[in-house]
Amino acid sequence: MSELSPNDIVIAQANAAQSGPVRDALTGRADIMAMTQATHDAALKPGDPGGLSHGERAALAARVARLNADNKLAAHYMALLEETGAGDDISAMADPAHKGNGNTRQAALLTYTDLVSTHPRDTTPEDIEALKSAGVSDADIVRLSELNAFLAYQIRVIAGLKLMKATA
Repeated sequence: MSELSPNDIVIAQANAAQSGPVRDALTGRADIMAMTQATHDAALKPGDPGGLSHGERAALAARVARLNADNKLAAHYMALLEETGAGDDISAMADPAHKGNGNTRQAALLTYTDLVSTHPRDTTPEDIEALKSAGVSDADIVRLSELNAFLAYQIRVIAGLKLMKATA
């Protein structure tokens, strides 16, 4: 069995690195935590980002974290965003109040991300068509969906660990 990494984002965000029953439970699932971290890296910093830049990915991740009222996770993604050197137009995407300012592609990415992050059951085929109409390729729609799916998972795991820690 592998050991927990001190660099694991989920463990750090849940503040579950200390000893105790939550840490013991996580140690027994170190392989799952390692896969979660690998998925984080693949979703946020893939070798080939396609048409969804590393900066856009980090900005969207920060936005999703904010939409889910997780400011600590948003700060993590804002730090990643800063590392990318993205300009103000990309950085603005991290703010849930930002709607794209006339950039059709950006507006479509934000609208879709906001919808799947807050009301995933309400998505329809028309939402995918809106992305395509804005010039987002099929491959990038898949990339965006993968990013959003990972963030939903990550946010829920962190919330669960925080609850476990609070009741331990």
